[in-house]
Amino acid sequence: MTQLVLVTGGTGTLGRQVAARLRDAGGKVRVLSRRSHPPGDGVEFVAGDLLTGEGIGPAVDGAGAIVHCASGNKGDADATRNLVRAASSLPAPPHVVYISIVGSDLVSFGYVRAKLECERLVSGSGLPWTTLRATQFYDLIFRGAHALARLPVVPAPAGFVIQPVDSGEVAARLAGLALGAPAGRAPDMGGPEVISFADLLRTYLRVSHRRRPVVPVWMPGIRAVRAGALLVPPEEAAKPGSAAGQRTWEELLAGRMHQQAPGR
Repeated sequence: MTQLVLVTGGTGTLGRQVAARLRDAGGKVRVLSRRSHPPGDGVEFVAGDLLTGEGIGPAVDGAGAIVHCASGNKGDADATRNLVRAASSLPAPPHVVYISIVGSDLVSFGYVRAKLECERLVSGSGLPWTTLRATQFYDLIFRGAHALARLPVVPAPAGFVIQPVDSGEVAARLAGLALGAPAGRAPDMGGPEVISFADLLRTYLRVSHRRRPVVPVWMPGIRAVRAGALLVPPEEAAKPGSAAGQRTWEELLAGRMHQQAPGR
């Protein structure tokens, strides 16, 4: 019997790709969304709100696994608390797979630290669980670079070094984890390149044929980032079962620019 997998945040950048990969693997997929959607492409939708608790019961009912991708600027811990509470009430506890951020225990950014609190809620829930920490997605960097490129001078935080990864590759990893046995803390996942944010911007400008100076700007509060807090630690990369993204930033840009070319 094929197990049902619930994906929270299944209409977002990551969640919709996770749902698609689970469906393509032959799984039964349900998506929890704040808005009603008709069933489509082999995916069932259930309307609900993790923050208020509305609709969570019907969403988790019958799920053998839950991939928790839903996230926002605030309220992530409350949403996760409501989700694990509903999942814990089921006769057969589902496997909860949570996506977090590399360095969540090292940096002081509010959003990232909220991810750490959610990790603890999942691991302490008594449910079977797996947590995957991933580095920053190209999608967010692309949107930021596109906006900054409109300025005559493009600012970049000095010393801000990251290891960005393709969200599709992370989605594939999450789908595989959801269909497997609970793994606890899975090896961290990052992209193929360690690169400064300034160099990411320079590459974007070059590929998009824009001429702008990129000016490093000193920012307080990012000492841990300059020390590599947002990079996959070597010991994580060396763990059995670790997976690293293969798609580079320049490859992603080439694909995006091709899609945006006139006539397409």
